[in-house]
Amino acid sequence: MTMSELGNDAVTVERQGHVMIVTINRPEARNAVNRFVHEGVGDALEAAEHDPEVRCVIVTGAGDKSFCAGADLVALSRGESLAPDDPAKAAWGFAGLVSHAISKPVIAAVNGHALGGGLEITLACDLAVAVDTAQFGLPEPKRGLFAAAGGVFRLPEQLPKKIAMEMILTGDPISAARALELGLINAVAPAGGLIEAALTLAGRISVNAPLSVQASKRMAQGIVDRGVPREEAAWKQNRAETKIVFTSEDSREGPKAFAEKRAPVWKAK
Repeated sequence: MTMSELGNDAVTVERQGHVMIVTINRPEARNAVNRFVHEGVGDALEAAEHDPEVRCVIVTGAGDKSFCAGADLVALSRGESLAPDDPAKAAWGFAGLVSHAISKPVIAAVNGHALGGGLEITLACDLAVAVDTAQFGLPEPKRGLFAAAGGVFRLPEQLPKKIAMEMILTGDPISAARALELGLINAVAPAGGLIEAALTLAGRISVNAPLSVQASKRMAQGIVDRGVPREEAAWKQNRAETKIVFTSEDSREGPKAFAEKRAPVWKAK
């Protein structure tokens, strides 16, 4: 697959030297994820994995408002699937990324708020830089849902446990400065300097021996045969909890209350 064949209207792909830049290109929808985003990002990661000239990948969003607003609720309301029909591509997980283990290092360049699925994409990346105005959070409990794309088990791995629990249980966000202080991200940058900061970090990786970097990532992240065995139990439980929560009355009340601009009335059922 050539560079010209990668991407679609929802995702753009470009190369700068040994770095592939993958951009979720739906600023009008706050870069929300639909099936075209899933397929575009996932295809790009697969191409990067199999191209010896690509040594690092940057994932970012278009515009300056949102890195990714999570699932495309408009598409869902129309009955559309957020994943492609192809089972192998669907297995890549939310945004074609959260369950998509590749050996090439992936950097999140967080250009705006990373709430819900946006934070889950950040958590799935190996490193992250963020614009200084970004916020990070998992607001799903405020809507009768939970962060089912890896957020609820990855955040406690990447932050001090009680801080992660506070974010998960309250749904309240933290600032980019706080995220940097806690080690959730590697650097902050002003709006105009975000991609440059991400490219600088990618450059520091790309000067190293590619096979050494890839083996080091696989070991550090526990990747075996393109999967992460230590996460299998968490994903299994995640699927079971999703069936409970996402079919509840509260899961319908949360989005309805949000749309009607009122406080939700929870029934715990």
